[in-house]
Amino acid sequence: MNFTIIPAIDLRESGVVRLQQGDYDRETRYATDPAALAAGYRDAGARWLHVVDLDGARAGHFTQLSLIGQLARCGLQVQAGGGVRDAADVRRLLDAGAARVVVGSIAVRDPQTVIGWLRNFGAERLVIALDARQRDGAWRLPTAGWTQTGEATLDERVQAYAAAGAGHLLCTDIDRDGMLGGLNIALYRHLGTLAPTLAVQASGGVRDLDDIRAARAAGAAGVILGRALLEGRFTLAQALTC
Repeated sequence: MNFTIIPAIDLRESGVVRLQQGDYDRETRYATDPAALAAGYRDAGARWLHVVDLDGARAGHFTQLSLIGQLARCGLQVQAGGGVRDAADVRRLLDAGAARVVVGSIAVRDPQTVIGWLRNFGAERLVIALDARQRDGAWRLPTAGWTQTGEATLDERVQAYAAAGAGHLLCTDIDRDGMLGGLNIALYRHLGTLAPTLAVQASGGVRDLDDIRAARAAGAAGVILGRALLEGRFTLAQALTC
C-alpha cells in the first residue's frame, strides 16, 4: 500500500485557520491565501489536498463550495468535507471537482445512509471521517463539528463500515488535534487490527517527521498535515521523503 502525505487546508470565512482540539474559540488564523497555499503544496510535490469547510461543519451545510472548486482545479486531487448532510451535497462536491468527499457527522449519526452512498458513489469517492475522544474507557464520536457527543463508539462504526466495503477512513484523536503533541500511534495500530481492509488516514497532532514515520510503521495508509506545515516545523518536501 502506498503511503500518502496529505497537506490540509481548513477554511473559515474563506481564510486558512487551525483550531485547537476542535474548539472554534481557539482559532489560529494564517495570513495566507488558500489558493496560493494549495499551489505551493502542489509545487512541492503533493498529490492530494485535504480541505475542510469549518463553517459548514458547524452549521450543518457547507458554505465554501466555490472556493473548494477553485482548489480542486489547482492540479491536486482534493478530498473535501464539512457540512455534508445528503446525497445531493456529495454530488455537488464531486461536480465541483473533489476527487473524494469526506463525510463525518452523518457517518456517525446515520451509518445506513452513508452505506447507501458507498454503493451509489463508490468506495473510492468517499472518506469516512470518524473523529474520536477517549472517554470512560471507549472511543466516543462527537458530531456537528465536534460540538456534540453521541452514544456511538468508534469501534462499532469502524466495523460496520469495513463490513460494508468502505475503502478510506480518516480518524483524528480530537484531544490531540492542532496541539502539536504527536499522533496517537496506539489508536492507528488498534484500527489496523480492527479493520485491516480500510486505508486509514492518521490525523491530529503531527509535530515532526518522526510522527510521520511512526504512522507509516503503525500501518496507516497516509497522514494529514496541518499546523506543523503552516508553522514551518518541517517542509512538505521533507515530509514526502518519510
